[in-house]
Amino acid sequence: MSAENFEYKTAMERLESILERIDNSEMEIDELAGAVQEATELLRKCRQILLATEKNVQDALSGLDGETGVEA
Repeated sequence: MSAENFEYKTAMERLESILERIDNSEMEIDELAGAVQEATELLRKCRQILLATEKNVQDALSGLDGETGVEA
């Protein structure tokens, strides 16, 4: 597993934990602001990872545009 995959998975697990606690009313009101801030930062990190991955995939696929698949 790459470092990016590990970071993404870890961030998503933490987000799920935060959301579960909010949904189940397990969080005190004074914790809520901090949890929302942490969730926002985690979402930002996940978005950056996804955008970087999308760019890498697009770059890899664009390299195929010039290939015909026919060898001389």
